[in-house]
Amino acid sequence: MFGQWSYLAMIVFVAVGSGWLEWAFKLRVLRKPTRAILTILTVSPWFLIWDAYAIAQGHWFFDRNLITGIYGPMDIPLEEYLFFIVVPLAAILTLEGSTAALKLLKNFHLTRERVLK
Repeated sequence: MFGQWSYLAMIVFVAVGSGWLEWAFKLRVLRKPTRAILTILTVSPWFLIWDAYAIAQGHWFFDRNLITGIYGPMDIPLEEYLFFIVVPLAAILTLEGSTAALKLLKNFHLTRERVLK
């Protein structure tokens, strides 16, 4: 559907799909990015090395018709670098958003019980 921009469109979809949680639950993940950056930097380099090895060995490839054609170090497409930033960030936002939603539900339940008594 998106042709050359398919991978990039998926990354934008993931970012938008979890990004709203930052504002809806006032998570402050993006306002205080140190934890997010440390999390991403702890995991992403290992996966990028793994990708570079798999690409070099011919075990992994990217369809050139579905990427922008912009490559970074180790002959890895831009979309893959963005993937290793956006997906962990989405996971952090989803985890923090779920925790915040659960806390709101518990508070609502406790308040409801007090009102009904």
